[in-house]
Amino acid sequence: MIDNKFELPIYWNDHEDIAMGLYEKFGDDFDESKIYRIRFTDLLEWVLTLPNFAGKREECNEGHLEQIQSAWVYEWRDNQ
Repeated sequence: MIDNKFELPIYWNDHEDIAMGLYEKFGDDFDESKIYRIRFTDLLEWVLTLPNFAGKREECNEGHLEQIQSAWVYEWRDNQ
């Protein structure tokens, strides 16, 4: 296992890295339909709590959250 202190910081444009982090955090608690029903306010808070996430709340926009949702669905599919 890689020690977190050696991992690069994650920012809002790193949609795939964020999606992997969300999948690691929630696993199969969220399937495709549940991921697409997550409120953006909740998604924003979850992203901000991911390890190595260095983005700022004010840098987020709806486009980032949409891309994160889609990437999370693909990550979930890849692990099924």
